[in-house]
Amino acid sequence: MKTRREFLQQGSAATAGLLLSSQVAKASRRVEGEAHSSRPNIVLMLADDMGFSDIGCYGSEIDTPNLNKLASGGLRFKQFYNNPRCCPSRACLMTGLCPHQAGMGMMVVDYKRYPYPAYAGDLSNRCVTIAEALRAGGYRTAMAGKWHLTPPVGVDKHNWPLQRGFEKFFGTIVGGGSYFNPSTLTHDNTPIQAQRNEDFYYTDAIGDHAVQYIDEFGHGKEPFFLYTAFTSTHWPLQAREADIAKYKDRYRDGWDALRQERHQRQTQMGIVEEKWGITKRDPRVPPWELASHHEWESRRMAVFAAQLDRMDQNIGKIVAKLEQMGIADNTLIFFMADNGGNYEEFGVPATNANRPIWLPFETLDGRPVRVGNRPDVMPGPEDTWQSYGIPWGNCSNTPFRLYKHYAHEGGISTPLVVHWPAGIKQKNALTNEIGHETDIMATCLDVAGVPYPSTTISGQAPPPLEGKSLKPIFEGGPRDRSAIFWEHEGNAAMRDGKWKLVSRFPDYWELYDMDADRTEMHDLTDQYPQRVKAMAADYHKWAKYVGAQPWPMPETPQNVREGAMPSPPYLRHDMM
Repeated sequence: MKTRREFLQQGSAATAGLLLSSQVAKASRRVEGEAHSSRPNIVLMLADDMGFSDIGCYGSEIDTPNLNKLASGGLRFKQFYNNPRCCPSRACLMTGLCPHQAGMGMMVVDYKRYPYPAYAGDLSNRCVTIAEALRAGGYRTAMAGKWHLTPPVGVDKHNWPLQRGFEKFFGTIVGGGSYFNPSTLTHDNTPIQAQRNEDFYYTDAIGDHAVQYIDEFGHGKEPFFLYTAFTSTHWPLQAREADIAKYKDRYRDGWDALRQERHQRQTQMGIVEEKWGITKRDPRVPPWELASHHEWESRRMAVFAAQLDRMDQNIGKIVAKLEQMGIADNTLIFFMADNGGNYEEFGVPATNANRPIWLPFETLDGRPVRVGNRPDVMPGPEDTWQSYGIPWGNCSNTPFRLYKHYAHEGGISTPLVVHWPAGIKQKNALTNEIGHETDIMATCLDVAGVPYPSTTISGQAPPPLEGKSLKPIFEGGPRDRSAIFWEHEGNAAMRDGKWKLVSRFPDYWELYDMDADRTEMHDLTDQYPQRVKAMAADYHKWAKYVGAQPWPMPETPQNVREGAMPSPPYLRHDMM
């Protein structure tokens, strides 16, 4: 007769998943004195491509009263980290593992490109998601928003949300798309499409479905986990005109003034240290006074602000629903971003060959979509497709260096707002404790009283969780945090206490004392060569452990091998 372990190893993934659910559910019921009603509901809210300084409670001028209210009633982290790009970050957040351990060292568009498990481009069945673990532990589970953990075409639905622990899902499988007609829009496991007569806007639809799930689950005896992953503020720049009008004149003073304003507010709030200073403007960007397209540039930032404002309005709807149902006090709310602000630029396509699935040819009413960061086209409407680009991405990440893609602070620093009246006694508090998105799953399991599963849907044991619970910080105490590592497209880093080792590919290592210089302006490599050598050795041990490969890999496309940073035509024009 086979042992139970042999049966799990040789059985189907579905059977293993059922056994996993049974095993964890029984374990959770054994938690001494733990009734379902005493365990908190958990709402995890994620913004997309939003920088460290983009919300009011972290120094922004953008109107975010609902996030500010959560911050004033809870806890803000000054040193919380994500990963530098969408897919790796979401894999890390959902599993509590390093992205490479979850098969997402790169992106879902790289599916089958690399012959290494760490770069599969499809969420590994050797890991456990938050939803799988909490659902097995007696939680109801639902998701609204962006998934981006499996290829949207060319594979079956084995890694869609309903197959990875969620009972209900409304959102998109793909990473980006129109706010008025998003690609791969899905309800549960059924593809659907927005209809023009519905006055559809994706951020509102995400918020509405999150409210619907709370209304459905909040009346039951079981606690619930709700993952709300907004696409705001990811490109394209598309927003409702009424929201844009609110910011019509706000950015006419330009990016230099905006960075200084935000930095001043951040230092006054205690979010950043004045002694660090603020990084220089990106060298590819001219002073505002010398920029050629002031009206277009200020409009780009106004649309970005409108997108974020609309997200905050929907966060307000979610919180209001919790309050209306009388369950807000014992609901643990997280708000963070998947990576830093984005520098990506859109050129005008020469042809429509190989047009990606997320980029439509026309609007729902048949107008052609005008693609490209063109100063002769004002962004915002459904028939435009632009990004806010390098100049404003630099503002989003105030006061830090670089952007999404990179492991400098601008690419990996996120606001983290935590609100839980029943579990966080501090109000309007700031913490300097270091955290990372791998800590979110460990925290959820800790407060829920659910053990980390010993078996995955593959029938194999998962790797140990990389993160540690944030609960000691919620209770006002310190918490030890082991070293944190990053790698994406050869951009690498390690944070160990106050020391950070970092490299933008293909450059050599840089070393910073983050207590004295978190804006990474004073490289200490020459002063501490032995520390650099030791930390680099630790990094390479980690890379071997998680399967991170040297960059570029033999299969890496030529256009992304060199790590070059672009200078788009509208900025080059200012130099001529």
